[in-house]
Amino acid sequence: MLCHSSYLYHLHLLVLFIFCSISAIWAQQNDDPTIRTMEAFSGYPIHESNSFASDFVSSLSVDTQTLQKQIEELSTFSDTPAPSVTRVLYTEKDVLARGYIKNLMQLSGLTVREDAVGNIFGRWTGDEAELAPVATGAIEAINVLKRSGFKPRKSLEVIMFTSEEPTRFGISCLGSRLLAGSEAFAKSLISTVDSQNISFLEAARSAGYAKEHDDLSVVFLKKGSYSAFVELHIEQGPILEDEDTSIGVVTAIAAPASIKVDFEGNGGHAGAVLMPNRNDAGLAAAELALAIEKHVLESGSIDTVGTVGILDLHPGAINSIPSKSHIEIDTRDIDEKRRNTVIEKIHQSAITIAKNRKVRLSEFKIVNQDPPALSEKSIIEAAEAASKELNLTDKLMISRAYHDSLFMARISPMGMIFIPCYKGYSHKPEEYASGQDIANGVKVLALTLAKLSLQ
Repeated sequence: MLCHSSYLYHLHLLVLFIFCSISAIWAQQNDDPTIRTMEAFSGYPIHESNSFASDFVSSLSVDTQTLQKQIEELSTFSDTPAPSVTRVLYTEKDVLARGYIKNLMQLSGLTVREDAVGNIFGRWTGDEAELAPVATGAIEAINVLKRSGFKPRKSLEVIMFTSEEPTRFGISCLGSRLLAGSEAFAKSLISTVDSQNISFLEAARSAGYAKEHDDLSVVFLKKGSYSAFVELHIEQGPILEDEDTSIGVVTAIAAPASIKVDFEGNGGHAGAVLMPNRNDAGLAAAELALAIEKHVLESGSIDTVGTVGILDLHPGAINSIPSKSHIEIDTRDIDEKRRNTVIEKIHQSAITIAKNRKVRLSEFKIVNQDPPALSEKSIIEAAEAASKELNLTDKLMISRAYHDSLFMARISPMGMIFIPCYKGYSHKPEEYASGQDIANGVKVLALTLAKLSLQ
């Protein structure tokens, strides 16, 4: 009996050893990230071959024709004729465009909701709905996964952010800034007015939003609301096109800042007031614009940039000396400290110029001064792997333009995917990305979302 028990014990150990050895071999064979993803996707182990994994990747198809049609239809909601698109926040065209997006979300089978400022959310509920979702901004990426038969573990959510561009109140990424939970920004937005002296709340309510809330903190999302946020965008620069590279995987987003400056002088008639007696607010603004260029160049880094995008003069007549000037400045850097040094130098120059030209510096307002954001390592790796599995070339890049991802990084791990655009053009009617490049980006995004949903 003792010998029999010993035999069974050693037999058990032998079976356990063989099982563990086979499991270890399988684990080594299945260390490929595609196989791991597809095993999770299918619910079955893939030991025999990579055929299922490759079949899934090859099944990812973008309906380029329909996508292009949707982009063209969306562009018709504009206050200016094609090829430009002008859609100002909370105007009639903006409201119509929002309805179009909500309809697309519903056609894709997403559950749609809106918050108090008009951020629109469309959710595809996953098998484990209690887990924090993976978010993005591309409806077609969801459609690609649905067509492939994919079933998400974590829910997938599409977000259309309110006012990514500063079209009305001079504030970029307004919706995502609020989602990120800045109390100071939410309070300041209440008293913000547009060029027609219409307040933010008045404008929002005219479009059907913020009707029950003066406190915009109801929009805030808690940190960890999403397990990942991944944004697809054109590069807005020429590098990918010049290097014939299909995909840019973003590692960091530069730190932006916006400044408003007002000078006030005496004005007067252009012929009657002699040069030594002038207090010209227009020349003060012009001198400051040149000082900004000087300070940026003196930073010693190619990553430091500064732009005067707005310069307004009052009364704006050819025969009148400007009595008031208003300029708006955009300065950015991947190094926050270096950027802040430039801002301080600009401020000191404004003070000195006002004193020397005997005008008044009536306002020097830093509208926003945001820190840079780093992409999450796991998202970078997922996007790189997706590119390679789709046989697309890719490179790691810094985003010198900023996006909603900059603010989503405050509440969620973040990543971005770039595609090439014609000559790097952006924010002008010549902006263009080919159908093939758009399709490549959507596929990489879809596969990246699949990987993140199954983690």
